Amino acid sequence: MVRSEDRIWGERARDLRKTQGGGPTPAQGHQGDPLHPPSSQQGAIEGWGQPRERGANTQRGVTTHPRPLQPVPLHPASSLHQADVGEGQRGMDKPREAGDRWREGPAPARGHQGVLLNSPREGWGQPSIISTTQSGLILFCFFSRTDVVAVTPWLAPIVWEGTFDPDLVDIIYKSMNLTIATTVFAVGKYVRFLQDFLETAEKHFMVDFNVRYYVFTDRPDDVPSVNLSQGRHLSVIQVPGSNRWQEISARRMENIQTAIERQISREADYIFCLDVDSKFHARWGAESLGRLVAVIHPWFYQATRDLFTYERRPASTAYIPMDEGDYYYAGAVFGGSVEDVYTLTKVCQNQLEEDARNSIEAAWQEESHLNRYLLYNKPSKLLSPEYQWDDKKTKTNEVKVIRFSSVIKNYAEIRANV
Repeated sequence: MVRSEDRIWGERARDLRKTQGGGPTPAQGHQGDPLHPPSSQQGAIEGWGQPRERGANTQRGVTTHPRPLQPVPLHPASSLHQADVGEGQRGMDKPREAGDRWREGPAPARGHQGVLLNSPREGWGQPSIISTTQSGLILFCFFSRTDVVAVTPWLAPIVWEGTFDPDLVDIIYKSMNLTIATTVFAVGKYVRFLQDFLETAEKHFMVDFNVRYYVFTDRPDDVPSVNLSQGRHLSVIQVPGSNRWQEISARRMENIQTAIERQISREADYIFCLDVDSKFHARWGAESLGRLVAVIHPWFYQATRDLFTYERRPASTAYIPMDEGDYYYAGAVFGGSVEDVYTLTKVCQNQLEEDARNSIEAAWQEESHLNRYLLYNKPSKLLSPEYQWDDKKTKTNEVKVIRFSSVIKNYAEIRANV
């Protein structure tokens, strides 16, 4: 049952979005799911325009996010993000493409039985408080930052520093006894990055959670020995090398799909697929968990969609027209529930194989196919560029903390071909 003040805040937020040119609100009867709009028109892209991450007004051609409604918080910090409301109850029964209708999905996944994360079913606006009902825990939120946008047009959270309470997030998720799988490819000379990756992950990545690292490599004897904390394990999966880095990149989806089928689906609840030539610098915790999670690319989050490096050739199955696209997602980080990531990798692999049969290779291999998939299968949570920075890029004002970054390297030296 929706409390009256919750409905009032929802209606006010909805009205504010209308006056500010925001996106659609969830329709009644859509189970109150803020992550899945009911439109069948290519993820309800029409009417939104390109989402923006930075804030201002719409005068003089400048688009900014309106100041959020801020009722008095129950928690002194800048409360918890709405952590994929109702994820345990919803998902996809098959991957979506343009024109597909939005559906409800499977029953709660393993690991969600302890706590149900629900949202009110009507009048849902931007979350503003934390409340409990008989059906489980309802997570509302508001965010105190006004220099960034913390929600997408389809109402999925965008996780920035200052938009969640890490202590509260940990209390909720640790009670679920989850296991997080982490895949990383250390093929060829890239194995040299593995020790820093693992050692920094032990300091910052999902600390005090059960974590299983899956290292894909053609050099199993070169995998370093790293002291792992209790509840954390490492498995080595041998894969072939290649003289073309593009081929290694393209095989990634197939290898992850196969590993999920053979092993990961029995051992983990969530999975993150990360690049090995990266290091952790600060907390990466349960605030990142979601049904389908993507990270906004650090080099494109301030760019307009015409500058995105999508695959622009219609002959490729990764093709995205110039006038479409929400954000540009980095291929270095994606994740979600094991089931949803399995679907993602299977669809992308099928498209990669179809392109190969047609003698075409997408501009950025699996990253191009990932962006195509996420355009029509909206992520339930987005991670800000804090979760995938680039050490070559100067830190910007809105990025308060760098959690994970790609290290500087000499591609000519570590790749067989450039």
